[in-house]
This record gives sequence, structure tokens and C-alpha cells, in this order.
Amino acid sequence: MHSTKHQGLKIIHSNIKIKEPTMLTIGSFDGVHKGHMALIEQLKNEAKKHGLKSAIMTFEPHPKIYFNSNSDFKLLNTLDEKINLLKKTGIDYLIIQDFNSDFSNQTPKNFIKKLKDQYQLQRLLMGYDHHFGKNQTGNFEYICSLEKSLGFRTSKIEAITQGGQTISSSRIRKLLKEGKIEKSNQLLGYPYFIQGKVVGGNRIGNKLGFPTANIQVENPYKLIPKQGVYIVKSTIDNQVYYGMMNIGIRPTINGKKEIREVHFFDFEKDIYGKNLKISFLKRLRDEKKFNSLEALTQQLNKDKIKSLEYLKQKGKINKNK
Repeated sequence: MHSTKHQGLKIIHSNIKIKEPTMLTIGSFDGVHKGHMALIEQLKNEAKKHGLKSAIMTFEPHPKIYFNSNSDFKLLNTLDEKINLLKKTGIDYLIIQDFNSDFSNQTPKNFIKKLKDQYQLQRLLMGYDHHFGKNQTGNFEYICSLEKSLGFRTSKIEAITQGGQTISSSRIRKLLKEGKIEKSNQLLGYPYFIQGKVVGGNRIGNKLGFPTANIQVENPYKLIPKQGVYIVKSTIDNQVYYGMMNIGIRPTINGKKEIREVHFFDFEKDIYGKNLKISFLKRLRDEKKFNSLEALTQQLNKDKIKSLEYLKQKGKINKNK
């Protein structure tokens, strides 16, 4: 396989070896949230202290998808999104491990041996609830018992909490499904986002004076927040634009299929075919069915006023707009 380099971060696929001694941590890192960031800081600090390179091993596909591809489990990040978030953290290596039956059936002991041989493992940093190996038998106590015979050291990070609750990917997923976007953003440490291509729609927004861009999200496992209307932002041609996004079926025009359409404020550009990243800032309301397009237009005007008020209050746009 191969390794690629991203702004100082070396990305290692499958059977490439690392020739420098490493301190390693392992996990799905879905969301690269504040809990993960605390783990990464500890990894970098300890690695530096011991003269080691910092390395993260993550999995593709996510173990939950591997074991049950038909479940309704959704991801906070696609692999590309996760790589882009991890690039910014200043770690030295990212190992992308194919999650397959060979990998998941290893004993913890053989797994550690492989880490020693392939990645020059000197120290292992474990998350507070991490288990690995066949049947999840490799917990912290067991891994520590292998230290002497295999010649490495283990350390552990405690759970990172906010408001008395542990920050976890599963908690953030739950909040997003409930539409609690501001709460989930606090735990992530950045606004939750989706990415996709602008595709053609039925142009009904144009008639209402609210032209929209339909966003097609390719990865079927990417989590889309709860249906409703949101205040969003996107960077297009190096400029930040704000707008409002509807996630839903558009009941007023008897829609059936869920779409994600965004109307940008003060925006004239043709963005058909462009790939956009849409970040969610606040949820305004549920989607609802109106008796007429006129009633829908009135509501969209109210939504816009509310959005601009929120953006002014947050200092996102200047007060005179």
C-alpha cells in the first residue's frame, strides 16, 4: 500500500512500516471532538517528553458499520473529513487500518506485537473506555500485564466531561438527531457540517424569491441532522456566506423524498456543480406544511429576519446589513 503526506502529517495505509519509535493511540475518532482533542494533546505532550513520534490508528470502515452494515448507524465524519480534521492537530502519523475479519479476530497480544514490529511502538495511550482485540478482551488492565514481556509502556486518559457528562461521539450523534445543534457544536468544538455537490432542483425557491442550492451528500453513512430549518454558513470562493437550510420533504409542495436545500443571503453566484461544506449554527424550527406558497413565503421571510438577528447578535455580520 502507500503512505501520503499532508502538511506534516504522514498518512499510512495498511502494511507500511514506521521507522521511528512511536507513541500510539487507537480509536475511531469519529467527530474529532473535544474529548478526542484532549486525548491528542496528551499524546503529543507525552510523545515529545519521551522523544517519540505521535501516531493515531483509526479504522476504515467504522467497526459498527463493518459488523452491521444494514443498521441505521451514522457517522459524524466521512474518512476524508476525519483526515482533514486530524491534519490540523499536529500529530506526526495517522495510520488508516483496514477493519476486516483478520484484524478484528486478533488477540490483543498479537495486536500489540504487530504494533511493535510495524510501528516501533514504545508507548500506548488508551482512552478511558477502550477495549480491543477479539471479543474486546484487551482492556487497560490486560494491556498493562503485557508491558514487561513485550517491552512497551501504557498510559490512560480519563473521560473528558462537559456539564457533568462525558463527551462522546454517540452522545453527539444523539443530540444531532434531536436537532440540538448548538449543544452538539459545543461538544465538537466546531460547527457540525455536511459536504456535498450542488445539484439541480425544481426551482420552486426562485418563484418564491428564495433561490436555493440543493446539496447532495454522497456518503450514505453521513449523519444528517434532524429535519427542520437551520441557520448555516459556507465558504464559497474564499468568502463566508450565511444562509438558512431546510432539511425535509417540502410538504407544502407534496414532496416525498428528503432534500437538503440552502438559501444564501445576499448571494448571486451560480454554484451549480460545486462542492460545498455547510456548517450548522442554530436550528430555527420544524419543517411544516403551509396551506399556500404565499404562506410559506411569509414564513421564509420571518425565518430570514430571525436568522439575521441571530447573526448580528453573534457578531457574524455587521449591524447595518
